[in-house]
Amino acid sequence: MQLKIYNSLSGEKETFTPIHDNNVGMYVCGPTVYSNVHLGNVRTFMSFDFIYRSLVHLGYKVRYVRNITDAGHLTDDGDVNNDRFVKQSRLEKLEPMEIVQKYTVDFHKVLEVFNLLPPTIEPTATGHILEQIELTQKLIDKGFAYESNGSLYFDVLEYNSRGLNYGELSRRNIEELFANTRDLDGQSEKKNPQDFALWKAASPAHIMRWNSPWGEGFPGWHLECTAMSTKYLGEKFDIHGGGMDLKFPHHECEVAQGKACNGVEPVNYWMHANMLTMNGQRMSKSTGNYILPMELVSGNNDFFEKPFHPTIVRFNFMQAHYRSVLDISNEAMVASEKGFQRLMEAMKVLTNHNFPTAEVSTFDLKAWKGKCYAALTDDFNSPILIAHLFEAVNFIFKLKDGKESITEIDLQELKKLMSDFVFDVLGLQNIEESNNAKLDQTLQVLIDLRNQARKSKNFDLSDQIRDRLLAEGIELKDGREGTSYSIS
Repeated sequence: MQLKIYNSLSGEKETFTPIHDNNVGMYVCGPTVYSNVHLGNVRTFMSFDFIYRSLVHLGYKVRYVRNITDAGHLTDDGDVNNDRFVKQSRLEKLEPMEIVQKYTVDFHKVLEVFNLLPPTIEPTATGHILEQIELTQKLIDKGFAYESNGSLYFDVLEYNSRGLNYGELSRRNIEELFANTRDLDGQSEKKNPQDFALWKAASPAHIMRWNSPWGEGFPGWHLECTAMSTKYLGEKFDIHGGGMDLKFPHHECEVAQGKACNGVEPVNYWMHANMLTMNGQRMSKSTGNYILPMELVSGNNDFFEKPFHPTIVRFNFMQAHYRSVLDISNEAMVASEKGFQRLMEAMKVLTNHNFPTAEVSTFDLKAWKGKCYAALTDDFNSPILIAHLFEAVNFIFKLKDGKESITEIDLQELKKLMSDFVFDVLGLQNIEESNNAKLDQTLQVLIDLRNQARKSKNFDLSDQIRDRLLAEGIELKDGREGTSYSIS
């Protein structure tokens, strides 16, 4: 079956043809590491983890590049004080690279919890300053960039005057863009409002700065991805991915930089993962409708009735197509947990049960296999793939009850295909009930009983529970976020 991918550039599903046979170059915009990775980010990276796993399963050799933005992320090109790293370093009273290290570690830990595979290359913006300076100089030499007060900007009008089309990826009209972003005070150092920064001059107070031919400064946000993707994947590569929110201006600027520098369309297939909502509303710190990944896993939140294992969260995410908006809620997570448990029970039965084999299968394995691969190759349709997996789940339980039959050859292939799809492609994991998990559950029961006793003003019982646990080396600690324990 031919793989089809929805290309954001054309707005259509296209047959995937790699530049080099059986090899795929894929670049995905990584995190800006100035704060904890949020759940929406996890959804995006998990979507491309599934795409990466699927490509590998389909037989491609994949070079997967995902960057770390650790410098130059301006929220506004006109104000260097809006550098997110500088703002966060002042807020936390840490050096900018301490901020970078702190949140890069957090990012990797969280993605490991959700069983995301690491990329094959993970470059950083600060590690590629030289390449960004060289790209900027190349754009100047070709007449696509200009200097203003020590800062360098990409000239969007010049780009369009040469028959190129800034706005083609996001389908924006350049005249409308200019009309809607007029510089009212006339004080901007840009020629045009839509011009974007390639390199910004650092003010005396700016902490992150590097030497350049134009003086001390730091790179603009958009340049780093062009520099790193071309270095590791070439001037033209197969797939560029990221969240829907990056399509404009970030990815639009990448298209312009690549075409202006090298004279070719930099990417054959642009892929964008859609957003994550919670309880039908956009997640936002300002509204309070917001939860961090580990708060969902730990249960330390006001939105969900209990903790949910990371692989159940992953199963929930995989039940929506990567291009669809995914809404999470307590009801949806509980339903996903039930579905996941049924799937894992079927996998256990399939692996451990001693099935009698027959001369004829009552399950059309070939047709089922074809449907699974049809879903996988139809723009990585994970929910349809899962639906087909549950067709097999129903068959497995009927097979166990003696209501269906299967040949030995089909049984072995079904075992392999189910394992491949469930564990390798979807990236799900079996939840083993460990002794530690049982201890956690037992202690939580005692903590809940103690809390009830305190609420009923039965302090004798409350103290007795605390003291008996302490005598066994388990110390309860009451804090603002609830009661925790430590074992000595």
